[in-house]
Amino acid sequence: MLKWVWLSVVVIFLDQLTKWMVNVNFELYEKLPVMPHLNLTLTYNTGAAFGFLNDQGGWQQIFFAVLAFAVSGYILYWLKQLKENERWTSIGLALVLGGAIGNLIDRVLQAKVTDFIDFYIDWDVFFLSNGHFATFNVADIAIAVGAGLLVIISLFTKDEEQAVKEKT
Repeated sequence: MLKWVWLSVVVIFLDQLTKWMVNVNFELYEKLPVMPHLNLTLTYNTGAAFGFLNDQGGWQQIFFAVLAFAVSGYILYWLKQLKENERWTSIGLALVLGGAIGNLIDRVLQAKVTDFIDFYIDWDVFFLSNGHFATFNVADIAIAVGAGLLVIISLFTKDEEQAVKEKT
């Protein structure tokens, strides 16, 4: 099912294109309201999701780059092992792979990840500061959608081996 790697390439292209466009056209923290509850805002993240380990002095960049590289290799191996009927698993893995490589490129080339999608709600909710969710990018969306798809597949599909046992 390596044929789905094209989807990863599309994610990487869109991710890098949008990050380039924002980096060229925005100053740091500049906001452009797009619609209610959505701004484009240039920020950088040297940590992981939600700025986790953002202030650790640089070692985290190497850690997350190595982790992304290792996970990408494993996903390629996993994709190679999948059967033709496991299309949705392949799509989920390809989305995660594209997102991981998109953010890896940022970490390698600029030692930080460009984020620019600022979704917010007009009230304070738990971890949301003034209603603002963590700023994210196209790669993050692909990872979240791909991971969500993989979770749904694991919860609502029967294992092929189990299905064969039930038929006998």
